[in-house]
Amino acid sequence: MIARRVTFEGRVQGVGFRYTCKDLAKGFEVVGTVRNLPEGTVELEVMGESGEVEDFIQEIAEESPMAHNIKGMHVKNIPPLEGVKGFSITG
Repeated sequence: MIARRVTFEGRVQGVGFRYTCKDLAKGFEVVGTVRNLPEGTVELEVMGESGEVEDFIQEIAEESPMAHNIKGMHVKNIPPLEGVKGFSITG
């Protein structure tokens, strides 16, 4: 199991980005959260098997309807998420 925090920059708030992430997560064996941050970015925290996590992030960044809105992306390894079940929008 691995966990990643991904911060997406660009036109990612007010365009359905979080809902797209939640919907895409249904196709992967991952758990996590996605939320808007005050500075206009979106933060994704996701956990699962390495291939699932990496494929999920790639799907969002390169193949989703929101991919063209992303102008920058920062990926960071984080400790395993505790108490997270499913995938949810938290803010």
